[in-house]
Amino acid sequence: MSTSRIPALAPNDAGLLTRVMYWFARRKMGEVPEPLAVSGYHTGILVSSGVHELMVERVSKKLPANIREIAVYRTAWTVGCSWCVDFGTMLQRLDGLDIDRLQHIDEYQTSPHYTDDERAAIAYADAMTATPMTVTDEQVADLERRFGRPGVIELTYQIGLENSRARNNHALGITAQGFSTDSCRVPWA
Repeated sequence: MSTSRIPALAPNDAGLLTRVMYWFARRKMGEVPEPLAVSGYHTGILVSSGVHELMVERVSKKLPANIREIAVYRTAWTVGCSWCVDFGTMLQRLDGLDIDRLQHIDEYQTSPHYTDDERAAIAYADAMTATPMTVTDEQVADLERRFGRPGVIELTYQIGLENSRARNNHALGITAQGFSTDSCRVPWA
């Protein structure tokens, strides 16, 4: 059962455009993500967010998937968004990445489960997610050597976007939906 502070909008209560987006999400992911179903109360935010997510997904090709996904996962983990951690685990599994290593994310600096490039991306996610931010010139220069300027821009954008997603979901009380275990609960059940 959902624990969100605002309940998911049931398909029967949704307008035509929202129902179409539910259909599209169900077709793409097997279930309607709860953040989408909660956003259904504001069609403009729902549509703009959906278009934005699709566009960002389509253009995020400068970084290797393992770098992008581990930085996004660490951001969600740091903010404390169980929904994002759940969904991020599924994305890594679908990308063929080792999800068992995620249980070692807290010790990434010394864990043999992470490469030097992944450690640099995780440290950057930590620095960007800290309040106030602790990003340094040296850190960005190191990332530029590793991933090039387009890679740094993509990494920065992805971490910033995940901060937004995770903070929105956390504030609304949206919690893990079961994507990482293939046992999704239906938001309006």
